[in-house]
Amino acid sequence: MTGFRATVVVREPADCPIADVSATTDDPITSVTRSRVATDGTVVEEFGVTAGSSVETVDTSTQAELTSVQATDREEIYRFERESAADCACEVIERTGTPLSSVRAQNGSLLLTFRTLELEEIANIVDSLRARFDGVLVEELTQDHEDDSSDRVIVDRDLLTTRQREILETAHELGYFEYPKGANATDVAEELGIARSTFTEHLAAAQTKLLDALLEE
Repeated sequence: MTGFRATVVVREPADCPIADVSATTDDPITSVTRSRVATDGTVVEEFGVTAGSSVETVDTSTQAELTSVQATDREEIYRFERESAADCACEVIERTGTPLSSVRAQNGSLLLTFRTLELEEIANIVDSLRARFDGVLVEELTQDHEDDSSDRVIVDRDLLTTRQREILETAHELGYFEYPKGANATDVAEELGIARSTFTEHLAAAQTKLLDALLEE
């Protein structure tokens, strides 16, 4: 049996305390755990940051109360509670029946990793996220094999319009896809001389074409 492992970046998650905190810290947040209280639907989350980070002074968009639960010389663990929300990127994925393998945050973005058996499932998840959030991109897509044989797919670059290729190339050159980011959406849009919304629309369209090419039998 083979399967796929995907990491999807949500650059503008709505009302996410963990993403808000990651925008103020130098190091990424890599240890995120969640638990749902069955009686009232409250979600309890914990995350770790490098020791010495000024988390207490962060004014999160949700006004969540962050409580320090553990501190060592290397890491500090914080906990907060929130109501189950339809606009939570993690819950959008989990409502499709796909569990998350890991949740990370860096520079205000969420990096959500999950596994599926079919590429179509990844496309559906990306569509669901894009229906609620801006700046949703597939950062990594890999496939596991039973043996060492490869499964090569040739993608015709002519599938992309000249403008879409220019936007992808400019975003790549400016470091838009890197972590930490070398440029944000506004920076790339300014370099191209277009509106930020136009940039994100072209980028999403280009990525959809590339993903569709991978899905073809």
